[in-house]
Amino acid sequence: MSLIAAPPRLELRGITKRYPSVVANQDIDLVVQPSEIHALLGENGAGKSTLMKIVYGVVKPDTGSVFWNGQAVKIRSPAQARALGIGMVFQHFSLFDTLTVAQNIALALDQKQDMQALSARIVEVSNRYGLPLEPDRLVHLLSVGERQRVEIVRCLLQEPQLLIMDEPTSVLTPQAVRKLFETLRRLAAEGCSILYISHKLDEIRELCHTATVLRGGKVTGMANPQLESSKSLAELMIGKELPAYRRASTRALGEPSLVINDLSRATTDPFGTSLKHVQLSVHAGEIVGIAGVSGNGQQELLYALSGEQPGRREEVLIKGQEAGQLDAAERRSLGLRFVPEERLGRGAVPEMPLELNALLTGYANGLAPKGWIQYAKIREFSKACIERFNVKAGGPQAAAKSLSGGNVQKYIVGRELMLNPQVLIIAQPTWGVDVGAASFIRQTLLDLSQAGVAVLVISEELDELFEICDQIAVIEGGQLSPAKPVAQTSVEEIGLLMGGTRTSHVTEQRVA
Repeated sequence: MSLIAAPPRLELRGITKRYPSVVANQDIDLVVQPSEIHALLGENGAGKSTLMKIVYGVVKPDTGSVFWNGQAVKIRSPAQARALGIGMVFQHFSLFDTLTVAQNIALALDQKQDMQALSARIVEVSNRYGLPLEPDRLVHLLSVGERQRVEIVRCLLQEPQLLIMDEPTSVLTPQAVRKLFETLRRLAAEGCSILYISHKLDEIRELCHTATVLRGGKVTGMANPQLESSKSLAELMIGKELPAYRRASTRALGEPSLVINDLSRATTDPFGTSLKHVQLSVHAGEIVGIAGVSGNGQQELLYALSGEQPGRREEVLIKGQEAGQLDAAERRSLGLRFVPEERLGRGAVPEMPLELNALLTGYANGLAPKGWIQYAKIREFSKACIERFNVKAGGPQAAAKSLSGGNVQKYIVGRELMLNPQVLIIAQPTWGVDVGAASFIRQTLLDLSQAGVAVLVISEELDELFEICDQIAVIEGGQLSPAKPVAQTSVEEIGLLMGGTRTSHVTEQRVA
């Protein structure tokens, strides 16, 4: 008796998509089998997200064919994709800020929902997968990591046959990633296929069965990730060897350039986190990292430090000057530069061209002397940022929203670094950027510190913090642990602090 092999879950043949300034996909072939976890690798702007949007019905290909379970199909909309059994977790969140978690999830489910029953399902599914959510919470009050949970849970509720995940772990903690991987393996064992896009190569090697590599919109190779090293996968992606980090073995630190002195904030969000007696010093020439599970006060701390929510004048000192009552522009005049975790909407205006996005924070640094906009200067500045940070864009006049997520991040980081910071506060510096860009950004932060800049990094990437930081503190429940030299701590200890295991001990140390 002969067995008939099941057809591929998804097959793409000769997919091409052109835009006015770029060919996003060119003659792409891709096959995903039932129960397979298939990685899609490539640099920022390689065409990964465009290809997945074609599969999900958001974008229509110019040429090529799509086969679903062996049958030719034309996927004209996300609703049709969901009806076929395709679910997608987007890199850029597709959520309505003024609606609740439950209402956002209901909008993605094609049948009318009993909201009370749906809320119960959200609680049950999110807790089962280790991604807890409050169904009645408004989305605009959620941190970036919590919004990512909404996207993932919304997709899991649809019970898809093919699950597309575009950078799903970019703001998740190591514990949440472990739980998510358990879930994905269970889904695959039950027959669900998974298309997985990530720049975290250790995740690809651990999770995925097959990898397809894109470069410049074309398929340039395939690999079994479990037989590759992170280094070899990175070189497949970028086409060259990754540079090694360069940092001075010894360097003298200067005076404290950023001092947080007994900073407390009562949150106005009923689901937010109040800050309690936060204390920290960052010296000139030093990189200090803050680790923590998303939603433990990072967002509130960033608002307080950037000047968006001023407080007592003595609670923040910049270059020795009391700055707690100053607004964001006044703090920038003291040498503070700031990179938020929200790229589009807070770090950049999506509809505005890149050159005008440079003006948003660079107007006081020669781009608009005495209030007069110097368009030639902002265009030159923007062009230099694009070239220096390898931003794949149609030029300075390209709208921010036209860039891939990683390229928006590179532009925002580059803009702030080119504005000559004396104190730099940067949140999630390499969120969603490819390995080559992440290496470049981390090296740039190291170079800044060696030039005497005080750098405060807030990140959920523990490996990143251990690679570049001199000291690491942990924020948990709105409280900040004492910073410890990297050489005197470990990933395990920081993980315990992130989970609150030793919070009481940390508090006793601070009070003492």
